[in-house]
Amino acid sequence: MRWAPVLIMAGLCGVTMSQYEDYEDMFWLQAYVRSQSSSYNYAPYYEDEIPAYSYVPAGSPDGDPVPEPPVSRICPHECECPPNFSSALYCDTRNLRYLPFVPSRMKYAYFQNNQITTIQEGAFDNATSLEWIALHNNQITSEKMGKRVFAKLKNLERLYLDHNNLTKIPTPLPRSLRELHLGYNQISKVPSNALEGLENLTALYLSHNQIHEIGPNLRGLKSLIIVDLSYNQLRRVPDGLPSSLEQFYLEHNYIYSVPEDYFKASPKLYYVRISHNSLTNDGLASNTFNASSLLELDLSYNKLQKIPKVSTSLENLYLQGNRINEFTISSFCTMVDIMNFSRLQVLRLDGNEIRRSAMPSDAPLCLRWANVIEI
Repeated sequence: MRWAPVLIMAGLCGVTMSQYEDYEDMFWLQAYVRSQSSSYNYAPYYEDEIPAYSYVPAGSPDGDPVPEPPVSRICPHECECPPNFSSALYCDTRNLRYLPFVPSRMKYAYFQNNQITTIQEGAFDNATSLEWIALHNNQITSEKMGKRVFAKLKNLERLYLDHNNLTKIPTPLPRSLRELHLGYNQISKVPSNALEGLENLTALYLSHNQIHEIGPNLRGLKSLIIVDLSYNQLRRVPDGLPSSLEQFYLEHNYIYSVPEDYFKASPKLYYVRISHNSLTNDGLASNTFNASSLLELDLSYNKLQKIPKVSTSLENLYLQGNRINEFTISSFCTMVDIMNFSRLQVLRLDGNEIRRSAMPSDAPLCLRWANVIEI
């Protein structure tokens, strides 16, 4: 019964529409039916199939042309498609349990903050121009995600899958990807091919998972700038870093050692955070952190008993909450004079086993730039 009024209206309008030869009869009814359907098959459908109406304005009484009316666009009834941002699909925060149909014109699709559990194979095959997909804060599992669901998205740059129930990194991923957000899941392993071919990836977020080993996966990511592996179960650092890396987050793991010259393969690396781990001086070589590119180093809340040697170019050093019992000026300055000094500005040594009185007499000369020294 719900279609009766529509069919009656279609009959009444048939004569009126027939005077326009460029219109295809009943297309408006087809579009209406599609917009009201609540179930989607993910077969390819392109908006190029929509007949182009050759609208010719009749003109105003003064002879001025009437502006052409906006062309209607297909939009899933569960979502919003703003007229002033026609390439964006907003389906977020709607208590959805399934993934709506994505029109082919879309470049940005927002599905976050729902109850989605499944991403069917072919879910995005109709919208291969997508550049941005937000699926965070859902209930998606690896078992209910299509094996190649992102493979055809050759323009995809940002993918948000954090705060779900994933146990695996989805593969394959398109080479165009620049940001991959997978934090707050249940991922425990990173297979050797999981990140293969992602040469354009600049940011990788894998914090708050259960990863215990990552192997050499990062080495081949030639554009990688940021890696966040904090709050995992790592006992060793990844095998090799890309030369492009600038920020490295490893806090809240179980790492007990870092190889010598580990950071020298990354000459652009300026920010390293390895706080809340199990580092000891026995697990560190003498020059592990003596990398000239480093500007900020956080080694707080470990098991260090001595201050590790750092570069004179380092600006911020956090060592609070360790077991350090000696202030060694040679950790900062190999030689102390007017021309040789540390650029260190912030030094945190509070929560250790030393007092300010333990600072050697030449410390002010070596640390002349320091404006914060907490002991």
